[in-house]
Amino acid sequence: MSELEAPTEAISEELHHRAHEAIHHESNSDRLGARWISQVALSSAVIAVLAAIAAMVGNHDANEAMMKQIQASDQWSYYQAKSIKATVLNNKMEIMEALGKPVSTLDKQKIAEYKREQEDIADNAQENEKEATFRLHRHVIFSRAVTLFQIAIATAAIAVLARRKLIWHFGLGFSLLGAVFLAQGFLT
Repeated sequence: MSELEAPTEAISEELHHRAHEAIHHESNSDRLGARWISQVALSSAVIAVLAAIAAMVGNHDANEAMMKQIQASDQWSYYQAKSIKATVLNNKMEIMEALGKPVSTLDKQKIAEYKREQEDIADNAQENEKEATFRLHRHVIFSRAVTLFQIAIATAAIAVLARRKLIWHFGLGFSLLGAVFLAQGFLT
């Protein structure tokens, strides 16, 4: 699984740089514009933090999903090994019966033990598969949050370059939707 990334550092740095320039190099009449750019930069920094949190938790869930799936596969392999042992022992018992020789009570007990162990192993494997599915589902939710946060930050940069507040507000809408996915991921 690919790791979620929040490549927003360069954009955030550019916004902070522009805000700093705007505050120090514009005339008093343009101070209102400089304040707005500072607000955009601050909101972008907050959104970048939220993107980083979503990416970190999403990556953790992806790793956990992979580990649980590996554990489930290991359990199914163990289940298969027990099945092979039971089959070999059953064949031995059938051969003994075909030769008219008595079947060992220990062999019969061992077959019953293999069956019980297989049930426990199957339950464990299925539990690991459920956990893997759950973690993968959460990973997808956090991925959506990261994507929306990245779009919000890019939209903020476009707003500053175009000097359009409406574009920034549009980007804030993306960040709110990203926050909904972030919350959903934690509440799942």
